[in-house]
Amino acid sequence: MLFHNIAIIDAEGETRENMNIRTDGAFIASVEPCENDLSDARKLHKDVYDGTGKLLIPGFFNNHTHVPMTLTRGYGEKLPLADWLVTRIFPFEALLTEEDVYWGSMLGIAEMLRGGTVSFTDMYMRIQGVFRAVMETGIKANLSNGLTGDDTTVLKETAWYRETEQMRRDAKTSNGRVIADASLHAQYTSTVSLVRAIADYARENELHMHVHLSESEAEHENCKALHGKTPTKFFTDLGLFDVPTTVAHAVYIEGEDYDLLLDKGVSLCHAPSSNLKLGSGLADVKSWRDHGLRVTIGTDGAGSNNNLDMIEEVTLASYLAKGLHRDPLLFSTGELLTFATRNGALAQGREDTGLLEPGYRADLVVVDMNAFHFQPMYDYGTNLFTNANASDVALTMVDGRVLYRNGEFATIDIEKVVWNAKRVRDEKLAQLNV
Repeated sequence: MLFHNIAIIDAEGETRENMNIRTDGAFIASVEPCENDLSDARKLHKDVYDGTGKLLIPGFFNNHTHVPMTLTRGYGEKLPLADWLVTRIFPFEALLTEEDVYWGSMLGIAEMLRGGTVSFTDMYMRIQGVFRAVMETGIKANLSNGLTGDDTTVLKETAWYRETEQMRRDAKTSNGRVIADASLHAQYTSTVSLVRAIADYARENELHMHVHLSESEAEHENCKALHGKTPTKFFTDLGLFDVPTTVAHAVYIEGEDYDLLLDKGVSLCHAPSSNLKLGSGLADVKSWRDHGLRVTIGTDGAGSNNNLDMIEEVTLASYLAKGLHRDPLLFSTGELLTFATRNGALAQGREDTGLLEPGYRADLVVVDMNAFHFQPMYDYGTNLFTNANASDVALTMVDGRVLYRNGEFATIDIEKVVWNAKRVRDEKLAQLNV
């Protein structure tokens, strides 16, 4: 495909208009100034996309989510985190089958593709259902089951172990689109012996790690009271961060936590909507960045967001930082875009994507800025994380394949997906006598 006469945001974060970007198979072939008109371009190329009034960017990497939780969207409202999990979410999720997880994943993936997400890092259960949805839709993903347990838990006797081993095998058949991760749910849903066991497993099998970290003040302070150390120090001492790790939330990290995370090369995923909705607090992303930590962005699950709109999430992250530090210059468009694209790709272990440069994978998104709410236009880049949202995405491409374009999905029967999501909801509510 040739994206003709389109605007881009370059490596320095500057907007460059009137550009031509050509893809060849799964990769970007060229990025150069546009020097011909549309009619001439169509004589030279089979598939030409008119980029007039549009912005082309690398696709978004949603670095922390629970995609099947689309099935619980709106179910646990007006509850604090602990009550939300224990009284609503855990009982509902306990009833979900692998087939249910598949339909919830299909719904979430459709929402993400519509909003420009090309890859996501997921933590859930019955993950073969998520894998099936990923393979059918064409998106990319790092998939894991979030381990929970106590001192009686034997790792190799758990559903977690069976699913993770199966995912390691399945990922090898995905042509690189799926990466199998190890995942621990959190410090407060595990024990010392369990953390050691999963840390050893991840290290022996060279897997990335995904874990919730210091999401709430109670979680953070209870760990200090119980173990005499922060969750970051607790995990570091037990070897959990000895493999490449992405931690979600990190709202309450403090003191030496920053140096420990930096020393271990841990990536931090900011999920501002979920943090705010659940009353968890405000993560200081400026401090993350200033300490040299890799910042990524995630939506969390739709049960606590309640959408999977990465543009909205990045915009909110920007505004929160500006308000928290009373600095309207935090952060630049280029820096925000890096958080949500290249940094996310690197956190997932995907070195060959997340940049708009020749030789990188054609994981691309077009944002249509012809709509009236962008007018009059001064700068495409500035408008991306101020007044754009998921509905402004016109095209999402993964590995050079268009998966979403102008309201149409190439690989998803959205009406069938929505019907099945409603069916699952009704079945589970009946089982719960709600």
